[in-house]
Amino acid sequence: MIRFPTLCGLALLLASPAARAQEEYKVEPLKEPPPSALAAPVRDTLQAEGYRVLNGEGKPYAEIWLRKGIPASGKPAGPKGNVLFPILAEGELLGALRFATEGFDYRDQTLSAGVYTLRYGLQPVNGAHLGVSEYRDFALLLPAALDKGGSVPKPKELEERSAKSTGTSHPGILMLLAGMPTGDSKKPTLLHDQLKNLWSLGLALDLAVKGESGPSSLPVQLVVVGKAAD
Repeated sequence: MIRFPTLCGLALLLASPAARAQEEYKVEPLKEPPPSALAAPVRDTLQAEGYRVLNGEGKPYAEIWLRKGIPASGKPAGPKGNVLFPILAEGELLGALRFATEGFDYRDQTLSAGVYTLRYGLQPVNGAHLGVSEYRDFALLLPAALDKGGSVPKPKELEERSAKSTGTSHPGILMLLAGMPTGDSKKPTLLHDQLKNLWSLGLALDLAVKGESGPSSLPVQLVVVGKAAD
């Protein structure tokens, strides 16, 4: 006798990481200001408009606003060891993200619908994260209510606040990859790595380089859909 999956089982199947990654995601400009749920000192540092990632049904999955003038110690000059972006300080604010519905991080941890800040983070070098990524760079998600802006949180405090986004002992993270420079740095791209089942949003971070007065940008890819290999 052929057994068909129950509605519950089918829903779980469709919600699996592999099924999510196989959807056809798209990105479009978002002509909306940063969410009011963000603390004013955070909101005031963000760009006036953002980007919206749409799922396979054309419905909003995630919305992202980038920071204006992210402090950087120098101009982009490539990786240093296993750190892709050594010019960024750990804990520095990168932007904000809003999940329209339930979201997932790079460890496939569940993230409730709502608003989060994105801060630059590095994987600890303690042997507990082997195989997660070749490089240590990530964006950590912090619930908006727990990020009032101001001083950059220390690594331990950053991880503890970020863990509140997942309700586990692990921070909520989105993987950061090196991006490819484009002619139009203001136009986001969505890249699909079919081999790894990852969807990455290609962006140019606006930098405020120490000692420099001219504009500078850092191309990155932010993995918005998909998880680390098992």
